[in-house]
Amino acid sequence: MTMRGPLPAPPGLPCVHRARPASPQPATRAANADAFIERLAAGLMLLAVVVTFTVSSSVLTSLRIHYVTAGGNFYEKLHPATYFTLLAFSLLLLRSRGPIGEIDRMFSQARLLLAYLACWLLLLIQVFVLERPFTVIIDTFLLPILIAMVMWQLSTAHRRPLVLTVHLAMILNIVLGYYEYFSGRRLIPLSLGDVVVAGEWRSAALLGHPLTASGIVGAYVLALVLRPAICPPVMVRLPLIAFALASLMAFGGRTSLVTVLAMIALVGAYRALHILRGRRTPLIAVIVAICVLFAAGAAVFAALELGIFDKMLLRFSSDKGSTLARYATFNLLSHFDWHELLLGPNPVRVNALQAQLGLNYGIENFWISSIVQFGLIHTALLTVGLVCFLVELLRRSSRAAWAIVLLMAVIAASSVSFSSKNIQLAQFVILISLLLPRERRRAAAPSPPAPRVTYISVPA
Repeated sequence: MTMRGPLPAPPGLPCVHRARPASPQPATRAANADAFIERLAAGLMLLAVVVTFTVSSSVLTSLRIHYVTAGGNFYEKLHPATYFTLLAFSLLLLRSRGPIGEIDRMFSQARLLLAYLACWLLLLIQVFVLERPFTVIIDTFLLPILIAMVMWQLSTAHRRPLVLTVHLAMILNIVLGYYEYFSGRRLIPLSLGDVVVAGEWRSAALLGHPLTASGIVGAYVLALVLRPAICPPVMVRLPLIAFALASLMAFGGRTSLVTVLAMIALVGAYRALHILRGRRTPLIAVIVAICVLFAAGAAVFAALELGIFDKMLLRFSSDKGSTLARYATFNLLSHFDWHELLLGPNPVRVNALQAQLGLNYGIENFWISSIVQFGLIHTALLTVGLVCFLVELLRRSSRAAWAIVLLMAVIAASSVSFSSKNIQLAQFVILISLLLPRERRRAAAPSPPAPRVTYISVPA
């Protein structure tokens, strides 16, 4: 006779029923699904990084896509990087916590982003009320925060291909910049809206504009200098820094070149002061530094003797009216009354005054241009929101990111930069979030647990 079920307990002993452990299959399936979604999001962000550094407004215009030109459909007014980033962000919301849970977790870890989004929403309302194109503030101000939020959700393993892609894209643009400078041929026609600029010697590569290219390459140089872990081999990093730094002469951005050289000089002086105060330094490092300084000096004198960068040096003595345009920028505000300055003047009147003052290519100051477009109130709100966003970005980045933020501020004060429809702010955010993340502290290894002593009562 076969007995089924648990055996009865012997007489005198209590009957204990052990509960069966819960099946781990639902948790395992959810974890696998989340990992698959993160891989898809990383793939979409890889495409976003590629198009961010290779598909500029000039490239889209040459492909007859009405991104900054008049006409075209609505979907042409957004950059391809915006579509890829929105898809990646939407995928991350489909993880096991659900959309509400994911949004709550993202913003609970970065509450300053809520202030930035609130300022952006107020700016969006004003754009709708004044019936102005709203795609300008999507690519310029919404895309960077979406990129940052997605990057912060990806693991280190998923970020590694993105970092390699950034290096390859930057090297490609630098090589193309040298080609355009020495050959005199432009791969992509330089265009500002519907206007094609002719006779410009400064290279732009695939970044759209010489000033944009100078700022992005300058930030890349600062990242390489201030965080050697990006490219650990010294024999690779030093030539790459020199190669990228010299390309700033080809791109022709005076502000970026002077700012980057000043920051590198300050860093070098700071480290030299520490050495003089008795800080221990490997002898091989001192020898390499002296050799690099002598080689750099010889290369600079050779370049000056051969006249390789004469065009860039002439920019400092004859800037073709760039300084006068900056004076006219400040003079522009005197033509508006207080009501127009607070809430934003009429765009038709602004365009007429720009043509009268010779500012057809734009207002070369971010804050003045924002006052002219959105008014003083919304410019102040937008500045507060940007400060909150940059503080959160710096909190999640290494200390070297401060140098890039300072470079961004200098560029914003001296060029059109973020006041027009572009993705330059998104490019800076990608460089900081991928190349300069905050290093996670390794937790100490836990001590082995003490052996458990179990006492068993033995019946007599």
